[in-house]
Amino acid sequence: MGEEGDPPKIGDLLSPPAVKDETVTVARSRAGRSGRLLEFVRRYLPPGAGKILGGLASLALFALAGFILAQVFSNIRFADLRAAMAATSGEQILGAMLLAALSYLALTGYDALALRQLRARVPYRITSLASFTSYAISFTLGFPLITAGSVRFWVYSRVGLSAAKVASLTLIAGVTFWLGMTAVVGAGLVARAGAIAGIDHVPTALNWLLGVMALAGVVGYIVWVSMARRRVRIRGFRLELPGLGLTLGQMVLGAADLCCAAGALFALLAPERGLDFFTFVSIYVFACILGVISHAPGGIGVFEATMLHAVPAHSQESVLASLLLFRVIYYLVPFVLALALLGADEGSRRWSDLREAILKSIENRE
Repeated sequence: MGEEGDPPKIGDLLSPPAVKDETVTVARSRAGRSGRLLEFVRRYLPPGAGKILGGLASLALFALAGFILAQVFSNIRFADLRAAMAATSGEQILGAMLLAALSYLALTGYDALALRQLRARVPYRITSLASFTSYAISFTLGFPLITAGSVRFWVYSRVGLSAAKVASLTLIAGVTFWLGMTAVVGAGLVARAGAIAGIDHVPTALNWLLGVMALAGVVGYIVWVSMARRRVRIRGFRLELPGLGLTLGQMVLGAADLCCAAGALFALLAPERGLDFFTFVSIYVFACILGVISHAPGGIGVFEATMLHAVPAHSQESVLASLLLFRVIYYLVPFVLALALLGADEGSRRWSDLREAILKSIENRE
């Protein structure tokens, strides 16, 4: 309030001192409780316990997948498996190869958007080579931050990108992948809550609620990055996140990549699938998430166990045959092609350097 005789100020009328003091007290009380909780966790949780617990969870998931696969293989008749693979038509294989190619084409957009965010101008020929080879190799060998990052640096270093920028690019591409994955699984849980309930044995209402929460998280993230420039620190790297336009592009690309990859497997399944494509995509993405959590290269074992358990079919042999063919088309063939492309690219670079050296030597003699 002002001095005696002065008119009261508007701020004093709208915010009385008693209310201000109460608000500050409540805020300090909550901050104090949060601080005590963090102090308790730091004091009683040993250093590195989070990583240990995460590793144990991955091992448990991998062991569960191994148990499921063992149960499946114990009932598999390999003659029926060979017959199921032979029954896959050429049109199915061709369609799966086309959809796999479209998926990898969408993956090149991950790098293109990340380079745009980093304000780095790189020819698309280099971008597509780095993206395709890094994903094809990391999908097969696992440990994407190491394998994909190393391949990207080997390719992008020739156009002047530093190791820090390549690491930032890899992280932004990872954000694209998880945005698309969260959006697809959220939309699937909302739109096909009832159908998925018959597969995961979770109540329809809970499936729908989980889908709404996933979509709300995506929308919340989009709103958050749209309001201001957002900088985060991930694994020691300070990274500026993409704004509204690039974030929407990330989400669309991520969803397109996952739908095309799921479509490749869907095309290989027997015609009597028993579920629609949208429901199948949700199952596929969930299996991918479990594969990522397991840290197995390409989610191998965990992905197959989830799909065998979730996809309805007249026989396990037909689903397993489709999964094996999918491994060859989406993982093995691109892996071999990536190695060939990297070898050819390195050979071309060496030949160019040798040719320039020979021409310079001839010029000096003249």
